[in-house]
Amino acid sequence: MPIIVNLDVMMARRKMSLNELSEKVDLTLSNLSILKTGKAKAIRFSTLESLCKALDCQPGDLLEYGKS
Repeated sequence: MPIIVNLDVMMARRKMSLNELSEKVDLTLSNLSILKTGKAKAIRFSTLESLCKALDCQPGDLLEYGKS
């Protein structure tokens, strides 16, 4: 998959656990885990916005394009 999700990197930089992020963005742990491991097929803009707000980052900090 050419889109790389850097959620784990941003969480580590912010010293935030999956449980804490789950509470802040109102997503289940399983859905966040799917995003974190890069297994997600899609992401809603509203979810991306919530993640950026909670992690104080830009969408480009969470997503990047990598050639396969």
